Amino acid sequence: MVRVSGLASGMDIDQIVSDLMKAERMPIDKMKKQKQTLEWQRDDYRSMNLLLSEFNNLAFNMTLQSSYSSKTVSSSDETKVKAAATSSAGNASYTLSNVTMATAAQSISTSIDSSMDPTKSLWSQRGSMDSSVWTEKTVEQVAITLSADTSTVKLAKGAVSAVNQNTGTLNSISVTTDDTSKAYTVRIGTAAGTINSNEVFINEDTGEMTFGTTLTSGSTIEAFSYQQNVLNFSVKTYDSTGKATGNIQDGGSTPFEFDGSTSLNTILTQISNSKAGISAFFDEGTNKVVMTRKDTGNLSSADSTDGSNMVFSGEFLTGFLKLSGNAKGTDATFTLNGLETTRKSNTFTTGGVTYTLQNNFTGDVRVNVSNDTQKVFDTIKDFMTKYNELIEKINGKITEERDRNYQPLTDEEREKLTDKQAEQWDEKAKSGLLKGDSILSSGLNQMRSNWYASVSGVSGAFSQLTDIGISTSANYSDRGKLVIEGDGTKLKEAIEKDPQSVMDLFMKSGSTTSEKGIVRRLRDTITQTVSKVEQRAGRSTWTSEQFLLGRNLKSVNSQITSFESRLTQVEDRYYRQFTAMEKAIQNANAQSAQLSQYFS
Repeated sequence: MVRVSGLASGMDIDQIVSDLMKAERMPIDKMKKQKQTLEWQRDDYRSMNLLLSEFNNLAFNMTLQSSYSSKTVSSSDETKVKAAATSSAGNASYTLSNVTMATAAQSISTSIDSSMDPTKSLWSQRGSMDSSVWTEKTVEQVAITLSADTSTVKLAKGAVSAVNQNTGTLNSISVTTDDTSKAYTVRIGTAAGTINSNEVFINEDTGEMTFGTTLTSGSTIEAFSYQQNVLNFSVKTYDSTGKATGNIQDGGSTPFEFDGSTSLNTILTQISNSKAGISAFFDEGTNKVVMTRKDTGNLSSADSTDGSNMVFSGEFLTGFLKLSGNAKGTDATFTLNGLETTRKSNTFTTGGVTYTLQNNFTGDVRVNVSNDTQKVFDTIKDFMTKYNELIEKINGKITEERDRNYQPLTDEEREKLTDKQAEQWDEKAKSGLLKGDSILSSGLNQMRSNWYASVSGVSGAFSQLTDIGISTSANYSDRGKLVIEGDGTKLKEAIEKDPQSVMDLFMKSGSTTSEKGIVRRLRDTITQTVSKVEQRAGRSTWTSEQFLLGRNLKSVNSQITSFESRLTQVEDRYYRQFTAMEKAIQNANAQSAQLSQYFS
């Protein structure tokens, strides 16, 4: 629609229409404020649900036996024996004596040539090794297309001894450039010297190829095969049941293959990182390789004739390093409460108590296991603190006053304020949106009831909180917060005297609410409250149709859309009316001018 400004009338038509539309927009501004209020209210509900869900997760831990059955363990001499206990351990005293610790099987090589460097490739030092340690392997090299001009190309592996050995022809490598192929005669060695234009020199240690001419970008080195020298060997070890730890297809052994460009240190590191369970290293002081089982004890196969704990195969291990496989570990031996027994490891568990042997000794070391009263006390106290924080936050929301003088700001109103002023206004406008909420109020009342109602069917003397020294704060403003009576002595005595009864009071299962422990009741109440809040405020992943506030928001959005369409029509009507007026004034002015001409 063409809009005419007030040229004829001299009026500011745009400003007049804008002022008229302000009055027309008042209902839609009210709708948008209502929408913002609903969104804030939805977010407040969801924040309460988040608090409830987080507390519910914490409450789950309080349904576990370990929260009430912590044990403390003391050793009369921790330099000899350390101990720890699980919640299933009984309160008792144990005596260990005549302890001989377990040892790990170990094999040490003969001294290696002092000139050998463990950080350099073994192939480059092959003069110090017997040729029988090497196995020749054929590697199929795929075609290589060059991305830049170059005369050097490195193969993936070193320790090269021949190229195209199995072709029966002159060893050569073909390079194709612009559909033209050229054969380069292969020369292998450690020193390149002068390389002719029709030659390619291959460094047998590193696998680097150097061509006698520069190869241009886009050229293709055609596929070929080359022979590489590798080390093949295997190690077999056993677990505590006598089962081999290696691959079934390899007869229980752990196989290794290394190309000659690998250093001794790298090989030993790979062995240490393998599942063979061996720690391997080279000692520069003695020039010897040491291989030690990571697990202690005599770990051999049940079928072994000599009881070897490590079986070495391959000329590199048996011929070059001369490692012996007859090394054996020893089991730990000790007397526990008069019973002579053995273990593969220096750390073992029996009766819920885990012992760690530190030294050999012949005397006695006493280990005492008892309830960890302080830890259980702290667990219950921390749970109460989290509950008090929860109800404080929820009570704060449902008792917060609603200041109706502060409504959500429109975009126009927000532009007139500074960021700080707008932030302060929003804070007041958001206050009290959950005041007196029936769902949250009911949930809090039910949680208070959960704490104080007696638990029927407990196994001991404690059936309600006051029996163990927990009560409600006498301060009314605390709104049902829990407190531990006095200095906590009564609660600690209850934990020490009858830990099972304390545990039942909190976590007992049952088919009815009265039979359930306090924490299980709380979790039921929280689950129900969260579900009711979700029906009202939903989750972030829900659609608007799935919860009440979402449906309300959808309805308000629909009203806003309809009203905005109506406002457009109203604004167009105003402009049509003013346009008609402008045209009428223009016509009147024209007629007046014409009449003036007749009298002039």
